[in-house]
Amino acid sequence: MALITPRVSAPLPLEDAAKLRRVLDGGTDITVFVDGTVHRLPAAARDSVVDLLGRLSRGESVTVSSVAELLTTSQAAELAGISHTYLRNMTDRGEIPVEYRGTHRRIRSEHIMAWLAAQKTNEAPEATPPAG
Repeated sequence: MALITPRVSAPLPLEDAAKLRRVLDGGTDITVFVDGTVHRLPAAARDSVVDLLGRLSRGESVTVSSVAELLTTSQAAELAGISHTYLRNMTDRGEIPVEYRGTHRRIRSEHIMAWLAAQKTNEAPEATPPAG
């Protein structure tokens, strides 16, 4: 599924992770320099970089990978963590949009990511109403 080999980074040493965590806490300006030139990242890219830095600051190891825009049903099912059959059934019911290339189904990665986000929202515990 990955377009290029994923890159795995080991956790930062505790001291480096703590320094990064202090820098990120409360910071809103993330500036990227490439060869001394400042680049402003689009919001989605900025959020991904901040997420990556946040994980490193917590001492987590991280894997960076890319995903094809159009996925086979097997790739989409793997990304979603569900069975190929379950995914096919969802596309048959129209729950996840599907495109056809000949007789082969293709699913946009953004549709899988949207479905996953919706699943997380549905799994969130319901708020307890205030005692009256």
